[in-house]
Order: sequence, then structure tokens, then C-alpha cells
Amino acid sequence: MNIILFGPPGSGKGTQAKMLAERYSIPHISTGDILREHLKNKTKLGLEAKAYMDRGALVPDDILIGIIKDRLSQPDCTSGFLLDGYPRTVPQADALSVILTELGKKLDVVLNIDVPDEELIKRLAGRRMCSCGASYHILFNPPKQEGICDRCGKPLYQRDDDKEEAIMNRLEVYKHQTQPLIEYYTNEGLMMTVHGAASIAEVFDEICRLLDELQKRES
Repeated sequence: MNIILFGPPGSGKGTQAKMLAERYSIPHISTGDILREHLKNKTKLGLEAKAYMDRGALVPDDILIGIIKDRLSQPDCTSGFLLDGYPRTVPQADALSVILTELGKKLDVVLNIDVPDEELIKRLAGRRMCSCGASYHILFNPPKQEGICDRCGKPLYQRDDDKEEAIMNRLEVYKHQTQPLIEYYTNEGLMMTVHGAASIAEVFDEICRLLDELQKRES
């Protein structure tokens, strides 16, 4: 299956992506991971991207498109893929459509994990970190002693981007960026929305149910 996965910060999208990739034996393709791989290997595309990143500019679409096309051309994508983090704009969605046509592939489904803002804020604002790398959540995974790391005994802290005002800004940016894509893929007849406020297992089961039904219809 060829899948795109959308989900706001705190939706559990990354966790679901890894589980789905394993369940359906397809590669989880994260644009951030691919870009880092190209940078590490100093490929032509990676060096082109680095020139923009070094001066704090966004990597242009034509370079990102080249990186995506290169990844989707790999043998492990023969039986499908799960795209995470791309496309982010309607022009990128148009470019992806061209890439897939050139590669003789087509999208099967675009999954959108939808979670109410208040739930996302609760999930993200409750995170606490330690300088040793341990992470906690004041509701779902609290330390034994409030504000103190179980592992090393150092005080825990809240990241700036996990503070409520920053979270609200992140969610607004995500909605502004993603809403046109939701409309785009709805018009293409590819969009499926999953309610992501349930547990990780329940959300995963619901996604698998939808994908299995889709496979049956197409087989």
C-alpha cells in the first residue's frame, strides 16, 4: 500500500507510522530522516540542501522533490511505502503526483489522525525532560518524585516548545499548512480521517481496520 500519513504535533503520528510500517511490511519514509541521510552521505542532493540549510533558508521544493523521487525509486518501495512529513504544501502534492506517475505508482490512501486541540495540549504540555535524556509525563508517565528524574536524580524541565502558548502556535501553523492538503486529497477521493484521542492501540486497530477494508475492496 502507498500511504501518506498526516497528524498534528502530539497526535502520535510517529508511533503509528512505525507500527504501520511493520504491520504492512512497507518502509516508513520520513523526509527529515531522508534529508539527514543525504547530508551524512554527502550526496549531490544532500550538498545542495546543505547550502540552503547552512544559511537558515528552507530547502527548495525542487531539491526535496529530487530526494523524495530518489527514495521512492528504491527496491524496498516496490510493495508500498508510508510517507510522513511530505507533502506539506499543495505544490508539493502536485509534484508528488507527477513523481508517482513517472514511477508507475499511485497513492492508495491519505490518513489524517485528528485529535482535539485540548487533548493535544494536555499531551504536549505535560511532557517533562531530563538532561540525561529521560522523559516523563505528569499524567501518563510521572516520575516517582515530582520534578525529579528517576534515573539520575536531576531536576526535570519543560521544553519551551512544550509550553501552552508555543503549542497553540504550533497547532495553528499545522492547521494553516495542512488544511489545503486535506481538501486537496478529499477532492481526490483519497482522504480517510481517524479519531486519534483514543489509546495508541485503539487508534492503531482503527487504522488497520480501514486499511484492511481498503485492500479487500481493491483486491
